[in-house]
Amino acid sequence: MRLTRLTLLLIAGILALGFYRLCDYLLDDLEFQTFQATEESMVDAAHLFAAAAEAHLVEGRLGSETLEAFERTFSNAREREFEAQIFVKKKTGVSLDCYLTDQDGIVIFDSRHERTGQDLSVFNDVYQTKLGEYGARSSRIDEGDASTSVMYVGAPIRHDGEIVGVATAYKAQKELLPFVYKRRGQILRPAIAIALAILFLIWSVLFWLYRPIGRLAEYARRITAGERPAYPPLGKGQEVNALGKALRDMRETLEGRSYVENYTQTLTHELKSPLAAIRGSAELLDEEMPLAARHRFLKNIRTEVDRSERLINRLLHLSALEGKTELQKREPIVVNTLMEDSVRLLKTQADLRNVTVRVEHPPQPVIFSGDFYIIRAALENLLQNAIDFSPEGSVITVTLALDEEMLTLTVIDEGPGLPEYAIERAFDRFYSHRPEDCASKGSGLGLTFVREAAQLHGGSARIANHPEGGAVATIQIPL
Repeated sequence: MRLTRLTLLLIAGILALGFYRLCDYLLDDLEFQTFQATEESMVDAAHLFAAAAEAHLVEGRLGSETLEAFERTFSNAREREFEAQIFVKKKTGVSLDCYLTDQDGIVIFDSRHERTGQDLSVFNDVYQTKLGEYGARSSRIDEGDASTSVMYVGAPIRHDGEIVGVATAYKAQKELLPFVYKRRGQILRPAIAIALAILFLIWSVLFWLYRPIGRLAEYARRITAGERPAYPPLGKGQEVNALGKALRDMRETLEGRSYVENYTQTLTHELKSPLAAIRGSAELLDEEMPLAARHRFLKNIRTEVDRSERLINRLLHLSALEGKTELQKREPIVVNTLMEDSVRLLKTQADLRNVTVRVEHPPQPVIFSGDFYIIRAALENLLQNAIDFSPEGSVITVTLALDEEMLTLTVIDEGPGLPEYAIERAFDRFYSHRPEDCASKGSGLGLTFVREAAQLHGGSARIANHPEGGAVATIQIPL
């Protein structure tokens, strides 16, 4: 698992656990506080009921007159029609009830007529109140269903300072649940929104930090694979930009050392042959020889000097190209015109070998953004190779193909083609495979330049044998 995902998952887990515990505490406390507030008002109601009962005592006892008065009161209250919109609940009837117990704890009145005659002396609302303490309880009608809980609060009925009965106000907790559920939603929604916002903020920070690191890792991987990727955009983070700069400097330093060592070795090796030829010819010129032989050796010296100069120039061009990690400038290039210019520049060499160069491209201008001189030099290298390999009287075809994403330049000759082992190494630096009857000896740098030019434009180069004979060299560049 990637470090970003692992870190985000860990933080998300910690956040989820923390918010779960917080919400659990808040929701439990919400229910408790709601019932607590209701209980406070029920204490008042219980004492009001007790006071009303005391007003109807007959000889210090709860007689029939007391019971009839309570019955009329609750009957009239239940017949009342009203609408009270309390928060999320519309209240249309009285939901507070009452029962009265005598001195022994026997129910002598119940507003719901369900407990009359029952002995409730052992229940806290009656038992604690008879002892002169605060009496309250919460009991379930169905022990397996928490929603059937009922709250009971008792108040003493006194006569001459003596407790002669208990008035208990009771209310079903389900009457309060709509308020609890509504408040739960009001707590949960912001809590979830805050948790998601924090998670998004953390994800954004991690993305801002780790995405540039991922780009640097991909940049290093492509360098290791031998590619020449452009330096990736890393945003404005100071730390990651310092890391990227250090990585780029290290790459340039290491590549520079390897580059110098490699070029020194290969250039030394490649110059040994022409220098040996020049030295041998020069030594022979000190001896007496026919004029024709002297001219032949002088021509040989000039040929090897030209070859060395061509090698050094191409090496300089290639080293300048390989030193680039990205194009310094881009300009619109009309590929049709570029093809015509390249063919025109090499027409003389093609005519000397009696080779015809045919250009095929769409009638409408094909334009892409790049470095004109680099692409033209790459195409000229392919054309030069094709001319060198082509037999007299043959035809070289230069074509341009185009699709939505890629343009393809192809040079096809009618020469002998390449053996399989040479195709695999064709783009290697200083590798040159030419038949014995080839007119000139190559430097082994032309195709390397072509590949570097294509890669610098984000494309690729390849070479293969044509099914009907000859070689097919291709440059592909993304539009």
